[in-house]
Amino acid sequence: MSSEFLISKIKKNNFLLIGRAGIDIYPEPPGTKTENAKTFVSHLGGSSANTAVELVKFGGKCQILTRVSDDALGRFVLNQLEYYGVNHNLVKFEKNESRISFAIVESRLKEHQSIIYRHMASDLFMNKSDIDNAEINQFDCILLTGTSLAAEPSRSAALYALEKANEMNIPVIMDIDYRPYTWDSQSTASEIYNLAVNMSTGVIGNDDEFSILAGGYNEGLSYAKKLANKTTLVIYKKGENGSVTFFNHNEINKGIFPVKPLKPTGAGDAFMGAFIGSILKKYQIHEALDIASAAAAIVVTKVGCAPAMPNLNEILEFMKYNKIS
Repeated sequence: MSSEFLISKIKKNNFLLIGRAGIDIYPEPPGTKTENAKTFVSHLGGSSANTAVELVKFGGKCQILTRVSDDALGRFVLNQLEYYGVNHNLVKFEKNESRISFAIVESRLKEHQSIIYRHMASDLFMNKSDIDNAEINQFDCILLTGTSLAAEPSRSAALYALEKANEMNIPVIMDIDYRPYTWDSQSTASEIYNLAVNMSTGVIGNDDEFSILAGGYNEGLSYAKKLANKTTLVIYKKGENGSVTFFNHNEINKGIFPVKPLKPTGAGDAFMGAFIGSILKKYQIHEALDIASAAAAIVVTKVGCAPAMPNLNEILEFMKYNKIS
């Protein structure tokens, strides 16, 4: 798929996001350890949901495809999606004993704890019928998060969505989003991710995630470079060392916006949402990467992920007073 075609499909502003929507719980006030907390605050969470929230703030029209638990917490998630302007018509209630994806996340860096509950997570019960019912031919671009590949039946459903998108010439941009606690082994993750990558138009991940795909530590960048020869877009994030993007036969190296973070979570979701949103707003790739980096920097300075996602005006104001390193 050509780079021009990918950009044109993004600009049509008709997105399907496949992945999880859940609940994040934060001890209050910021800086409190979980075991010492007396109060907690709840927010929408989950990588696909967070990305959708950010993309909506850029004017994106987004539908999310996932499953939530058939209980008050599942309804809470739907209400939150509604609040943030994310279309949830394709979200189904899972009727079995599954539970919503649930995370307790501390707003602190020192001895930071994130406690994730993913056993029998409802989003992992998405199946092929959900893909068929979504009629993905109605969408112009699909954003897939890799957590949907971690277990069955969601794994087969996500791969099925990729196959159908390929048949229909619909671009798919995948955020690797590797969470080891959901996979049965690293080798399985490598095998399945490689199947998905070979059907993706774009791939976004960090150095550790690309190393998983490569099957060896410190081999991620070499893998990403080779992948760029057959994939339209590859973004290799290097944490505090910035990122390198392979697009349209060019290699684009970028730094980061140094900030004093409150927490280590949410940056990747903000990056993806703001990057796609910036292209939607007709920014060039190198500009979109700067805006995405700024969005990631802003999010880690605030409590929560979904509520911390900045709009374009907030990002541009931040960029006036902060310089990329």
